[in-house]
Amino acid sequence: MRRIITLASAAICSGALVLSVASPSAGASKPRHYHVHPGDSLWGIAVAKYPDSDTRETVFEIQQANHLGSEPLAVGQNLVLP
Repeated sequence: MRRIITLASAAICSGALVLSVASPSAGASKPRHYHVHPGDSLWGIAVAKYPDSDTRETVFEIQQANHLGSEPLAVGQNLVLP
């Protein structure tokens, strides 16, 4: 009985792993990138690239997409734009 439960658990975990592998849908757009120039800031990039969005929210989304903290941007850095 214990062996059946172990095998069932392994099958369920394997199935969950297979289903968790994400692949983009046919209509999904490719992520955009931005090359940081001297004087750029997240705020400025957010305003320029997403003029119709809440700038604070956009800055947060860019930080999350790039795993950024409070450190300044580096010239030449490539950012993923969500």
